[in-house]
Amino acid sequence: MKPPLLRAALGGMLAPFLVLAFLTAPAEAARVGVLTNRYATQTAADFGNRIRSHTFTGVDTAVVSPTLPTLLAAYDVLLIFEDMTYPNAPAVGNVAAAFANTGRPVVIGAFYEQDRSDGLPNNSPHGWGDLEKLDPNTTDGVGTPYAPRSLDPASIRAHPLTAGVTALTSSKFAGGNNAKDGTIVLANWNVPNALGKPDPAIAFRLTGAACVIHIAIAPNYPLLGATGTDYGGDFTRVWQNAFDFGAAGCKPPFGLAPGGNPANVPTLSQWGLILTFLLVAGAGAWTLRRREPRRVLRERR
Repeated sequence: MKPPLLRAALGGMLAPFLVLAFLTAPAEAARVGVLTNRYATQTAADFGNRIRSHTFTGVDTAVVSPTLPTLLAAYDVLLIFEDMTYPNAPAVGNVAAAFANTGRPVVIGAFYEQDRSDGLPNNSPHGWGDLEKLDPNTTDGVGTPYAPRSLDPASIRAHPLTAGVTALTSSKFAGGNNAKDGTIVLANWNVPNALGKPDPAIAFRLTGAACVIHIAIAPNYPLLGATGTDYGGDFTRVWQNAFDFGAAGCKPPFGLAPGGNPANVPTLSQWGLILTFLLVAGAGAWTLRRREPRRVLRERR
């Protein structure tokens, strides 16, 4: 093989490898605090059975909110959701926002939108305090529509939060949000929200040190419905991606993924994979270059 062709072949082989390495968030174990007014213990146990790479602890916030020092000592990532609106939501939102502002990610799920201060009046929303300054979405004025929703495949953008995700369905516990300016939306539901705009299914927002991820489906679905009937698709993978991304500090490698910071550098494990590939490719190129003169000499003879 001629040297220019060799270099082109090696470059073609290396390019997709580099993209894969940079878009793959490093796997790190996280201690996840599950804060909600109902089903805290059950949801934590369900996630613990489905996602073994992280640990989950239920924290019932129906009446009392944990303090920031307590949360920082115990958890790396928080999951915030509710089942029915409740008066303690503003206090929970305030402490969750303080947690996020320390640089530790917060993940939110349905029915967070129903207690947001711009939620439907019929829900008697209490608001989520300071967390509303950091969350990725407002409501669409109605909130969860209690109607079937499925992920729009054409809307999915390549990112650690959507890795391995091709489908997600809900019979009634999903949707009802509207993305804020500056929010990075990675997938939408297939039906517009009540405002006639795209309804974000997977989104996140970076505000200073804070990273807040919104997965717009009920995280406690397995406790409320049947897999394949009431919900389906890559439900567990979506949530695992959220916790993985949070555990990695919400830092997509380099700037190749939406929301990626060009200042980010690959992890040591990623560099190790890249260098190994380069060494193997280099050895192959050196062998081919050594063989090239011999082949030419034989042809001349």
